[in-house]
Amino acid sequence: MKKSEIYFSIALDEQRVPEAISWRATDAGEKIHFAKAINISLWDRDEAGTMKIDLWTKDMPIDEMKYFYIDTIGAMAQSIATATSDKVMADKMRALCEDLMSHVEEERKKENN
Repeated sequence: MKKSEIYFSIALDEQRVPEAISWRATDAGEKIHFAKAINISLWDRDEAGTMKIDLWTKDMPIDEMKYFYIDTIGAMAQSIATATSDKVMADKMRALCEDLMSHVEEERKKENN
């Protein structure tokens, strides 16, 4: 059986707030990648529930955080379509992304006026 691993490294300040997030994957070589935020969700088979880890660095701007979550929901929409062929659920998630993008763009316009 082939084994693949993903490693995350989180540098914390003295208050245990993330200052830097890096990751690498064995299938992607030894290159270390850097991130401003991570959102990991796992379906725990023993608990039959979702376990989550959400972390972001001090320098993650609020607008980028909003785009990060919109992108995450969009990627989840594609995943649910691929995994279950549930087009209705995927389309509703995509529609939510469109609504959220409109909201973020409206906020941006208000801030720039």
